[in-house]
Amino acid sequence: MSRLQTTENLTEEQQELLNLVRQFVDEQIIPVATDLEHKDEYPTEIVEGMKEMGIFGLMIPEEYGGLGESLLTYALTVEEIARGWMSVSGIINTHFIVAYMLIQHGTEEQKQHYLPKMATGEIRGAFSMSEPGLGSDVAAIKSKAVRQGDTDDWVIDGQKMWLTNGGSSNLVAVLVRTDLGESSSPYKNMTTFLIDKTAGFGETAQGVTVPGKIDKMGYKGVDTTELVLTGHRTTSAQILGGEPGKGFYQMMDGVEVGRVNVAARACGVSMRAFELGIAYSQQRETFGKKIAEHQGILFRLADMATKVEASHQMMVKAARLKDSGARNDLEAGMAKYLAAENCADVVEQSFRIHGGYGYSKEYEIERLYREAPMLLIGEGTAEIQKMIIGRRLLEDYKLKG
Repeated sequence: MSRLQTTENLTEEQQELLNLVRQFVDEQIIPVATDLEHKDEYPTEIVEGMKEMGIFGLMIPEEYGGLGESLLTYALTVEEIARGWMSVSGIINTHFIVAYMLIQHGTEEQKQHYLPKMATGEIRGAFSMSEPGLGSDVAAIKSKAVRQGDTDDWVIDGQKMWLTNGGSSNLVAVLVRTDLGESSSPYKNMTTFLIDKTAGFGETAQGVTVPGKIDKMGYKGVDTTELVLTGHRTTSAQILGGEPGKGFYQMMDGVEVGRVNVAARACGVSMRAFELGIAYSQQRETFGKKIAEHQGILFRLADMATKVEASHQMMVKAARLKDSGARNDLEAGMAKYLAAENCADVVEQSFRIHGGYGYSKEYEIERLYREAPMLLIGEGTAEIQKMIIGRRLLEDYKLKG
């Protein structure tokens, strides 16, 4: 293991699992990642390998067929996988958020129905808050579910955006408006519905259409899609937790742990960029010596390594705090903000170390350079994280009197 990104006080079981994951990444992901990414090809064999290892059920309780591991174990696993290829970590991260929301907020019937199959990867999850004209303003969502009289039947119409796993998933947790007149707050008039569909594109269920993959600058391989709901009929049994009006808070709970995992993904990408940069600096020669011997390159390596380590430790703190049962929105926001910003910088510095070769698709750093920007946006932009951090700091440091 590297001296960087070490984690104190792991159990023997955690260490064994992480060693297995690192071996899987080194042998099964890194050798094929760049080729699959350039083809924008879904990593089917890699996903099957993760199913066999039980990664899709890592945090699902043992009573529902999962491994019952902690958020910390999951985050460290994501960090390793993202080191190999960030797109693969995206496939499990969205699945994990849906599973977490079911564990924390689902009815017992919903847990029994979905979680055992989610643990094996037979059911794969995606979730959706954003819409085409929405951005970070979740309160402005327009997709709407309307109750049919006094029955338990609902009809949903709307258009959702930026679904990771939108095509490959067969379960989507969707946040919509349900204006029942019980509150003036938009946040108390939102509900999360669980929508079953088939994997693929086109009409994937009654009134549910996944138009196709969105072509992206990076973060390829994994499918990112829209979701169009046109007269989709469902029932109250598919409301997460069985009660309308709680969807916003359920989604925010899921996104909070999702931020820890985005931080972990940024840590993994940063580590890979550092590995590539320090290796290349010891191979390339200029002016009669290895470029690692030039002071300017040494300064870059020192800066990169420091940022890799700082991001990792902040991410670990946020995960451990959540595992303890404490509120961690401040630390999760800090971890996501720090790790994403540091990742963008570390990748760029590694790119600069590679010089002109970094611009060539033959070199892995070119892929990382296109992937890092997504982490600045996913699960809340830097500006959103700073708002969360600032508000929480004011709570904790409020002047008395």
